[in-house]
Amino acid sequence: MLDDLSGQREIAVDTEADSFYCYREKVCLIQVTVEDRDYLVDPLAGFDITELGRLLADPGRTKVFHDGEYDILLFKRRYGFGFANLFDTRVAAAALGSPNPGLANVLRDRYGIELDKSMQRSNWAQRPLTDKQVRYARLDTRFLLDLMREQRRDLEKLGRMHFVEGECWRLERIEPPDDSFDPDEFVRLKGARTLDPDGRQALRELYIWREKTAEAADDPPFRILQNENLLEIAALRPRDWSALSRVPNFSPKVLARHGEAILAALERARELGPLRHFPQLPNREGTSGMDEAQVELHERLKNCRKDLAARIGIDSAYLLNRHVLVRIAKLQPRTLEQLEGIEGLLPWQVRDYGSALLEVIRRFEADLASGAIPQGRRPGRR
Repeated sequence: MLDDLSGQREIAVDTEADSFYCYREKVCLIQVTVEDRDYLVDPLAGFDITELGRLLADPGRTKVFHDGEYDILLFKRRYGFGFANLFDTRVAAAALGSPNPGLANVLRDRYGIELDKSMQRSNWAQRPLTDKQVRYARLDTRFLLDLMREQRRDLEKLGRMHFVEGECWRLERIEPPDDSFDPDEFVRLKGARTLDPDGRQALRELYIWREKTAEAADDPPFRILQNENLLEIAALRPRDWSALSRVPNFSPKVLARHGEAILAALERARELGPLRHFPQLPNREGTSGMDEAQVELHERLKNCRKDLAARIGIDSAYLLNRHVLVRIAKLQPRTLEQLEGIEGLLPWQVRDYGSALLEVIRRFEADLASGAIPQGRRPGRR
């Protein structure tokens, strides 16, 4: 395969992982298509795939992914690979106005091809792979090169190639986030904020127990106990085996396996006492640490981005990345020259949308000066 790829300028790539079956996901299969040839590489078989990493980082070759962010992060985290000259056919489909740019929808709409996605969540770490898994894996890259070439022509015709280039530039530079366990992440579980202080402490201890148990068993946490079960137990806080067995939707199998450990976690929570204040976590928009005025500006910039994207019918994320919006809200540039200095803001974005962004900032500052916007208050105190 590597000999074949060394002479190719366009390479389609995909991966399969086992995130539904283990605690730390790993790359279980690498699919590669060049011209009319499909390759399946088994990274669990001990191959040295260093040379594949060099090809992926070679700017002289186009690497085609569909919705490649997850695959790229997997490659970077597991192997430390770098990337250059990417083309993402999902991003291209969205830039061309597709409301449903998943691969199955795109291939059906463009070629009338029906993909069987039933293997998507199968266990890709198992060996041998089934014939159905092999067929599924091949089709994930089989059509990407032809699709990319057609999309390029359509994008050039509509003058939208820069949207794809901008997003692929971002994908080449993303880094895997810190995946270390934070016990305070329990606050992100749906329903956590409805609990009373005793329930919060119980949920936190149950959350810690589940994570440690999952790591020891090499299972994803949801296979130990579902989030809904954690919330139910934290709300009811049973004190004995009998009361635990009466928790709604709590299976006898889970009770037999983990009942004692769950009761022990609840006892630890009682000893610690009520958790009266929720821990403060960085929010996922990146606006943590902003004062109320900056949060207001960020909201206005988001609305501006949404309006601009709606006019041309593309996803607003491809118009301006959310991290860039946060930087603009924090730095509040007043001129195009200052805007050009914002990290991650590309020249075409300044050219096409710089004036609109600066007008939002100008109006915001006018409202701020008039007293229409409170100054200095922390967003958490609103």
